[in-house]
Amino acid sequence: MTATSQPIKNKVIESLARKQRLSAYSQDLAKRLFDIIFSLLVLILCAPIYLLLAASIAFTSSGSIFYIQQRVGKNHRQFGCIKFRTMIPNADRLLQEMIAQSEDLRQEFDANYKLKSDPRITKIGKFLRATNLDEFPQFINVLKGEMSVVGPRPLVPEEIVRYGTQIDRVLTIRPGITGLWQVSGRNDIPYAQRIRIDVSYVRRRNFWLDLRIVLKTVRQTIIPKNNGAY
Repeated sequence: MTATSQPIKNKVIESLARKQRLSAYSQDLAKRLFDIIFSLLVLILCAPIYLLLAASIAFTSSGSIFYIQQRVGKNHRQFGCIKFRTMIPNADRLLQEMIAQSEDLRQEFDANYKLKSDPRITKIGKFLRATNLDEFPQFINVLKGEMSVVGPRPLVPEEIVRYGTQIDRVLTIRPGITGLWQVSGRNDIPYAQRIRIDVSYVRRRNFWLDLRIVLKTVRQTIIPKNNGAY
């Protein structure tokens, strides 16, 4: 390689890198605009449903209408993930008592961070989970910039270690209300495969993939079947 060709090569590499950064920025900006517009439309148009669900929770069980749990978002920043409450009051304390008394329940919870037949879930809570409507308040998280409409699963802090070296890649973008995992079987998927799905989404993400995920989520909400939600 001649002395004059090296500077030219460096300029080409810098130009390509600049174009890649610009493309990534444009993609992120477009995704953020979609998140804001879509979330506002859902919150406004579905306000009657929102109020009906809130009233149903308030009248059928004591306690707060909402449940706020700490999750890990983009760049490892923690935030309060908002959901409609689907469990009885003091559910976290009851969980500790349950897993202390049953080794099988402890192993199930350690494997999935969920219990398939969870006695803490209320009657209205079962419906909300089956239809994904318990996650409706997370559109507020989206407007606050803590989440996206579509993205990887919002992780609880205890899950971070299970992602190993992949966690930094997954947390380069905002977690989603829905995502590739949610429309692929949710909790019925082994944990190791959940991680692969999250990593795959981060690598493949684009507008058309997001649109397909949103449409599939809407269909699962309208016609709830065995989608692994519990």
